[in-house]
Amino acid sequence: MTLKDDLKQLIVDACDRDCDPAAITDDEILFGPEAPLALDSLDALQLSMAIQKKYGLRLTDSKETRRILSSVGALAAHLETFLAARG
Repeated sequence: MTLKDDLKQLIVDACDRDCDPAAITDDEILFGPEAPLALDSLDALQLSMAIQKKYGLRLTDSKETRRILSSVGALAAHLETFLAARG
């Protein structure tokens, strides 16, 4: 299982969505009414808490968090950089 696959499962679990994680594409928009999952600000909070618990990444800046959580691909890229820096 890849990091992106893990993140898709984490999104489905943390945001309590009833969908197949494999159906989420790497570059689809995650938040907003036009997004396939239509995640909202409460979902963002739940997802950021799940990411902190699983990976130790704390998302504190709201503007940066919006960019990081924009898609699975963006989240995976940020997380890979964070994990590499931690060693």
